Amino acid sequence: MKEETKEKLQTLISQAIDENITAGMNMLVRKDNEEIFYTEHGFRNLEEGKKIQRNTIFRLYSMSKPITAAAAMILMEQGKLDLAQPVAEILPGYEHLMVEENGEIRPAKKMLTLHYLLNMASGITYGDEDTKAGRMIQQYLQSCIERLHTDQAVTTEEFACHLGSIPLSFEPASAWAYGLSADILGAVIEKVSGMRFGEFLETYLFKPLGMKDTGFWVPEEKISRLADAYETTEKGELLPYRGNHLVISYRKDKPPAFESGGAGLVSTIDDYARFAQMLLNKGTLDGVRVMSEKTVQFFTSGKLLPRQQEIMEQWMGLEGYTYSHLMRRCIDPGRTSVLSQKDEYGWDGWLGCYFANFPKSNMTFLVMQQKKDAGTIPLVRRLRNVILSQEL
Repeated sequence: MKEETKEKLQTLISQAIDENITAGMNMLVRKDNEEIFYTEHGFRNLEEGKKIQRNTIFRLYSMSKPITAAAAMILMEQGKLDLAQPVAEILPGYEHLMVEENGEIRPAKKMLTLHYLLNMASGITYGDEDTKAGRMIQQYLQSCIERLHTDQAVTTEEFACHLGSIPLSFEPASAWAYGLSADILGAVIEKVSGMRFGEFLETYLFKPLGMKDTGFWVPEEKISRLADAYETTEKGELLPYRGNHLVISYRKDKPPAFESGGAGLVSTIDDYARFAQMLLNKGTLDGVRVMSEKTVQFFTSGKLLPRQQEIMEQWMGLEGYTYSHLMRRCIDPGRTSVLSQKDEYGWDGWLGCYFANFPKSNMTFLVMQQKKDAGTIPLVRRLRNVILSQEL
């Protein structure tokens, strides 16, 4: 990477920290199996002046989803998971699905399958205030948060099974809505594999890939490396955020009863880079194969139905992308709001972690931060644009 490009990237991040856009961030770019840029700026704890470092651990939130989808791909490859299979055949609670339609609750006409979970076409959302189903989900999430640090904490399977008793927001496959599908998939993986979800991930992904700092909690000897999260006030100040959003314990200091496939993992920038590089390498890393080339091709090449696509693209910033297997994928670079490449894929997280793989350039772009409601913030789009505008 040109020195001029590196300077632009570092300046953008430094300015963002000076302007309280984020407390701290590290960023990594890899191309052709080699690191071409890394930088770190700001703090993992503002109050104590602890700086972001290369081995800082971050709460991934929704960047957990691609890892959950990869676990499903592995089970599919093993012949243990059929994506067309109804969830009701694996998890109790989905035998008699209900749907909300125009404010009325009625029996669902279609079964919920694993494929619909992977594409967010399940009808299971993150909740809202406008519908009965949305309010029921919000109330259940709140009740689970209240139980989080008690002996009655909800488990992975209990959480998923209860969602089956809440009306869907639409008939499976008839629309698209971002939501709790990946959390149900985590419970499915538990039941099918006969292992705790976290144990399955450790056995088939984290250990083979050397992802030594990735999991659902942080051991005591590593807890000092866990970054704190922040939120911006109306006055533009950064204040600590310590909430247990989506039933994820902020403290991360002990194994959770609920191992959330949609939001529960922590990781470092180098650990996640190993997962991303495995996908770019079509299933292998450092001589270890975790899934076949054909499975990776399937994993990274899905597409929504036209009606689902129309709804998804109402989400600002996803124009020109489709959604499949818990990731976005670029299908029309001419319509995107950032510089992009056809068939690039990846996802981001609620606290600002972000990854994108660019198969045509054999490149990975990774950002880690802990900022409430960050997702793909303008800063990340600017960083992407600087990188993709250059001849690397």
